[in-house]
Amino acid sequence: MAPSPTPNAPRTLAELVDLLKDDEMVKVAGVDVDGVLRGKIMSKSKFLSAVETSFGFCGVVFAWDMHDATYPRELLVSNKSNGYRDLNAQIDLSTYRQIPWEDNIPFFLVYFYDQGDDKPLPVDPRSALAKVTDEAKAMGWDCMTGAEFEFAETAQSAEAKSFVNLTPLTPGNHGYSLLRTTLNKDYFYDLYKVSSKMGVEIEGHHTETGPGVFETALAYTDAGRMADNALLFKLIAKSMGMKHNVLPSFMAKPWENVGTWASYLSNRQLSGCSGHIHVSLRDKDGRNIFGLSKEETAAGGRKDAKWKDLQYISQEAEWFLAGLLEGLKDGELMRARTQLTSVIPLMCPTINSYKRLLGGEQYWAPDTASYGYDSRAASIRIISAPGVKPSATRFEVRIPGADMNTHYAIAAIYALGLRGIKNKTPLPYGPIGAPGVSRDTITHLPITLESATEAFMAKDSIAREVFGDFFVDHFGGTREVELEQFARAVTDWERTKAEAEHRADRFREHHEEPLRPKKIREFQMLGPSAAASPATLEGGDGFGIAKLGSDRRNAKCCADEPAFDTVMQTERQ
Repeated sequence: MAPSPTPNAPRTLAELVDLLKDDEMVKVAGVDVDGVLRGKIMSKSKFLSAVETSFGFCGVVFAWDMHDATYPRELLVSNKSNGYRDLNAQIDLSTYRQIPWEDNIPFFLVYFYDQGDDKPLPVDPRSALAKVTDEAKAMGWDCMTGAEFEFAETAQSAEAKSFVNLTPLTPGNHGYSLLRTTLNKDYFYDLYKVSSKMGVEIEGHHTETGPGVFETALAYTDAGRMADNALLFKLIAKSMGMKHNVLPSFMAKPWENVGTWASYLSNRQLSGCSGHIHVSLRDKDGRNIFGLSKEETAAGGRKDAKWKDLQYISQEAEWFLAGLLEGLKDGELMRARTQLTSVIPLMCPTINSYKRLLGGEQYWAPDTASYGYDSRAASIRIISAPGVKPSATRFEVRIPGADMNTHYAIAAIYALGLRGIKNKTPLPYGPIGAPGVSRDTITHLPITLESATEAFMAKDSIAREVFGDFFVDHFGGTREVELEQFARAVTDWERTKAEAEHRADRFREHHEEPLRPKKIREFQMLGPSAAASPATLEGGDGFGIAKLGSDRRNAKCCADEPAFDTVMQTERQ
């Protein structure tokens, strides 16, 4: 099922020709496995000739990671064996837009097909989602979707600072603050206006808890259009950022869980950046099949609901929910109380994604396959009466982060939910707070991309059942390459830890009196820029606090977070 057309999308070739009569160029783009837009500018004549058939697009976009490094492994779509041959790109006229910051150049998205094959490329994100929405359409339903993105903002000096110790647009934790959006209103007003011009309707925007963190909710629409809108919203946010000297980041966990200056200020740690997805199904008459009739709602809901949390959702909605949970708990291999899952890599695709989930309920980031009525502590939040009208009944899937490939994530949610309806899958356990339901009795989400990918690629995984072997082997292979790259990487954390150990050894060599264990712990926590001499520790109160605060760092005492944590550790002891 193609996404719903944009307001001015042409329906015929004649309408297209008339639409482009004053243009000389057209921009086109497709989506790669990381959710990155890959495109080019075409002359109008070349574009028009390609509309009725297709045009060649280098298949290497499915053999690259997001930094254009070619995967060393021979993955299925594009590789050395086939010479990184072209794919066929089919222009989707329903996606017509103009790009306001590029002189309103016309813009279209494409679907990818393999050469000589009239079937969509399985790993093409737009095609993968269309396959699932077509399945829903065959069952008599349209997939309706909303998305929320949390993202961090910082100054554009990030590259000069090697993306370390960045300064957010606004300091401190100020959720729903009107003053904080005023500080950077030119950027945010442009973001809103340009999004609207491109047909990416924003429902709401506000500050979130965390330094420089904001949330934008995109208006509810059909799943295909929502996935496209989400992708374009990121493009708009970054493009407007270049104009206003702002760098928006959609990284799932841009800061550590411990040891931050901001965590001291707020007396708590910081959450990550989510990408929550809202889902429901609508029948041919426009009725939300997840909700109950007005009469049944007024009468107190479904009498056969086993738990109170479910009494205002339909039986189909309950089966959909059960299908989601079954896909999240697929596999029985237990590892550190974590049951391996089957589709999580489609919602949490990066190494960093899982660091957001580690915080659990403290950060409103789910770490279990749980559900509950209006519960932000659950993976799946049930939104229904009495909180909303029956027509607004839906599920909010809170697992994905802002780094998700939205097409894949939405496809995974609906594929599992539709499977649950077809199989009339029963719920495996009750909602959060129900008798007998606890963290010890429900499925835990994976804590690493490695464990999630292992189950995703398992021989009998649900992912293979709903997406097919080609899709799983290719996308899973790209995740395995990312894991291999990370295994070879040497991180700042490793360097800092090694440097701290080295400084501690030097102190032991030059200090006459034995170093107490407590003082060793203090010294090891000093940041990489801390002085490595006995005088550093002996300044002030004997633990170097006065030296660090006045002589070395002066007014910038909070800029070097590891060193500041030395002070906090002393105070706690």
